[in-house]
Amino acid sequence: MLGLLETGPRHGYDLKRVYDERFGQDRPLAYGQVYSTLSRLLRNGLVEESGVEPGGGPERKRYAITDAGVTDVSEWLVTPESPQTYLQSAMYTKVVLALMSGRDANEVLDAQRTAHLKSMRELTSRKQGGDLTDQLICDHALFHLEADLRWLELTAARLSELGGQFTG
Repeated sequence: MLGLLETGPRHGYDLKRVYDERFGQDRPLAYGQVYSTLSRLLRNGLVEESGVEPGGGPERKRYAITDAGVTDVSEWLVTPESPQTYLQSAMYTKVVLALMSGRDANEVLDAQRTAHLKSMRELTSRKQGGDLTDQLICDHALFHLEADLRWLELTAARLSELGGQFTG
């Protein structure tokens, strides 16, 4: 929210609209979340009210980022995110449980591969019709799916060896 306010004062409805356009394709922001976040940012001195606009209903408060908010955004942008290693993903768990129970782990891998390929086709289509920011998020997701597919293929190649570790 602070980063969106850095481009200029906005009211809650406008913040939600811009967020959803840029970041909310798969998970749109709820109005309640926008206003509770604005309330918290206001309380913490990171935003301030910068006027009121008449609307079709109640008047809309406009919010602007404060100097403290700009500092907060600047620090957040250069703070690296913790890499997500997913050492025990649901896919891994399903393969191991299938092997432990004597079920066909190939069936698990095939179902997951099919779901991944479907998702990759959808993302590729979305990427082709999207603007640059949509292309960036689709590339990010596609690279993660490609890594998962490599793991699925490697695991399928190792199933006979892995099966011996979980039986008897």
